[in-house]
Amino acid sequence: MRIALIHAVRVAMQPVEDAFVRHWPEAERVNLLDDSLSADRERDGVLTPAMTRRIAALADYAIGGGAAGVLYTCSAFGEAIQKVKDESDVPVLKPNEAMFAEARRLGRRIGMLATFQPSVASMEQEFGGELTSICVPEAMAALKNGDGATHDRLLAQAAPRLHGCDAIMLAHFSTARAREAVAAVVACPVLTAPDSAVLRLRQALSRK
Repeated sequence: MRIALIHAVRVAMQPVEDAFVRHWPEAERVNLLDDSLSADRERDGVLTPAMTRRIAALADYAIGGGAAGVLYTCSAFGEAIQKVKDESDVPVLKPNEAMFAEARRLGRRIGMLATFQPSVASMEQEFGGELTSICVPEAMAALKNGDGATHDRLLAQAAPRLHGCDAIMLAHFSTARAREAVAAVVACPVLTAPDSAVLRLRQALSRK
């Protein structure tokens, strides 16, 4: 079964590949990357109509190539992805919807560790419940420079500020790599978007 993975940052690609290896290795993965999307989103500060069209065009290309499902991996384009989801004949998953649902089942007080500031407001709105967010942009900068250890360390240093939460979400696909480091310094469950998303998509397609 062919699954299209649509990326707006390169650092999201390996975490979702790892999640497929863990949970759905037999799925055929096709990767589509337009990393200018994240740069444009950060530059403009808002989701523009042009970006919305580009998000939809990537899905059209993927589905035209035989994808049975589509998973977007960048959390800064929620409204545009929702439009694709509403209009598509195949399952389309937003990056964080599965993780959000899992977090709500674990309790009411949820924390979120992010590294890409432009995505935080839309994610908080999409989550809808009680959510305490901490953004550590220095961690994203370190990861883009190839320093994964510093990325993980910075998130682990920030995590104790979410003391008292019922669960902590790592906001982006790229932050999933820090799960073990964060889990080592908090007492609550730590959720990652790639694992939750792959499991949800597999479940959705197994019913078809």
